[in-house]
Amino acid sequence: MRRLRAAGGRVVLSALLALAVALPLAAVAADAVPTEKDPVAAGRAVKLAEKLRCLVCQNQSIAESNAELALDLRRQIHEQIAAGRSDEQIVEYMVARYGDFVLYQPPVKSTTVLLWAGPALLVLVGFFVLARTLRARRRLAAEPPLSAAEHERAARLLAGDAGKETP
Repeated sequence: MRRLRAAGGRVVLSALLALAVALPLAAVAADAVPTEKDPVAAGRAVKLAEKLRCLVCQNQSIAESNAELALDLRRQIHEQIAAGRSDEQIVEYMVARYGDFVLYQPPVKSTTVLLWAGPALLVLVGFFVLARTLRARRRLAAEPPLSAAEHERAARLLAGDAGKETP
């Protein structure tokens, strides 16, 4: 019986010791840093990479591009997420470092107004050129046909009788 009590006391003592070690670890686990295997952090990284333009390719996001700079930018995003920064802070960091051009949807301001108004201006210029071209064609088509005397003169010129021309 003594052995059973001694063994039971050791089990209780071991359980208390394990609990004493586990409680501080549980408190630290609440502040866990996201890792590369964290699906939430990976999802955030992908969404951020899709919002940012590859500065080398310029027509691809850094999520799509395999350029060395795009790989570096994706690595920076992962580092920023691991550091606990929000998506807005990460985007602000990238804009501060690379300018508004790194964004697929840059904000409307004096330096980016051409990006936003450019397509509309191109359409307006296209309509203007089309209208002028159509007006010029109408004027050419509206010229009166040749008179009988002009027909005779043209026929003589084409026949090579230019010297027999009457004034």
